[in-house]
Amino acid sequence: MRKIYVWQQDNWPVFNWNKDAVSASLGKVRQKQGHLVGRISALGFEVQSNSVLEAMTEEVINSSSIEGVNLNPTSVRSSIARHLGLEIEGIRESDHYTDGIVQIAIDAARNYNGNLTESNLFNWHSALFPSGRSGVSPITVAAYRIGEEPMQVISGTFGKEKIHYEAPASSDVPAMMNELLTWVNSNTDIDAVLKAAITHLWFVTIHPFDDGNGRITRTITDMLLARADGMPHRYYSMSASINNMKTEYYDVLEKTQKGNLDITEWLLWFLKCLEAAVDSTEKVIDKVIEKAAFWEKCRRIPMNERQTKMVNMLWNGFDGKLKSSKWAKICKCSEDTALRDISFLVDEGALRKSDEGGRSTNYELNI
Repeated sequence: MRKIYVWQQDNWPVFNWNKDAVSASLGKVRQKQGHLVGRISALGFEVQSNSVLEAMTEEVINSSSIEGVNLNPTSVRSSIARHLGLEIEGIRESDHYTDGIVQIAIDAARNYNGNLTESNLFNWHSALFPSGRSGVSPITVAAYRIGEEPMQVISGTFGKEKIHYEAPASSDVPAMMNELLTWVNSNTDIDAVLKAAITHLWFVTIHPFDDGNGRITRTITDMLLARADGMPHRYYSMSASINNMKTEYYDVLEKTQKGNLDITEWLLWFLKCLEAAVDSTEKVIDKVIEKAAFWEKCRRIPMNERQTKMVNMLWNGFDGKLKSSKWAKICKCSEDTALRDISFLVDEGALRKSDEGGRSTNYELNI
C-alpha cells in the first residue's frame, strides 16, 4: 500500500515537532491557564461550583454537537448539577442517554490522575451507544472494531464521495491501542498539555471504534487537560472551542494524518484552540459572578415556580425578547397571570422594562 497516511510511516508513532515554535505558544497558554486557576481559587465555593457547571455543560453539548448530535441544554445542565450534588433553581429530569453522556464527562475529570485503560474506553463507549446501534445500524460496542472492511472518513453524496482518511486495519488496532495507552500512562518529560494534544491526534488516527471516536477522543483530551491543570474540575471547554473552529479542526487533522511524523502544525493549532477556550472561560466566570450577585440581591424575593423558571431561562440563554405573551406560552398560564408575575418582579427589582421600545413591552434582567 502506498504510504499516504501518517500511521504508515516507518517510525510511526515517533512524532517530532519544532520545539522552539511550540514552546513559545505553550508558554503563553500555560500562563493563561495559571491565571485562570488562580482567579478561580480566589472565588467562593458557590461561584466555583457554578463555573464547573457552566464549563461541563458547554463541554457535553459541544462534543456531541460536533458529531451532529443535539442535546437539550436544560437537560444536560440538570443532569450535571444532580451528579455533582449542586442545588440549582429549576432543575428538571433528564433522559437516560443524557445522563450517560454526562457520566462519561464526570468520570474522566474525577479520575484525571488515574491510568487511562481499556476499561475506561469501553465503559465510555457503552454509555455512548446503550442500544448497540449507531442510528439504525448495529455496531460493535464496548470493544474495538472488527471486520475486514476499511474504516474510512468520507464526505459527499452517494456516487460523489470523497475519502478524507482511512484508518489502520482492525486487526492492528489492539496492538496500536496498547502502545498508546502504555505511553499515556508512562512518565515522560513532555508537558502535560502537549501530551493531551498528541494523545488526541494519536487516538483519532487509530480510530479504534466503529463509531464515537471523536467524542471519546475529546473525553480523553479533557481527562488529560484536567491532569495538566492538576484538578478534577473543568473550568473551560475544549470541545466548545473546537466546535467554533470546526472547519479548521478537520482541515489540520486531515493534513496531519496525510503528512509525515512532524506534527508542529497540529500542536500549534491545538494550543491556539486551547487558548481560545481559556479566554472564553474568563467571560463565563464574569457571568457566573454577576449571576451569583443577582441571586444574592434577590434571595429574599418570594418567587413562585414560574418566576424562578423564567429568571433562570433569562440567565441561561433566552431565545428572543421576553414579553408577557411569551411568558404565558412557556409557563402555560394566562396572559393576566404572566403580567402579574412580571409586574411583581419589576416592583421587587429583579426585572426591568427594556429600553428598546417597540410595539409591545419587553423585559430583561435588572443587573
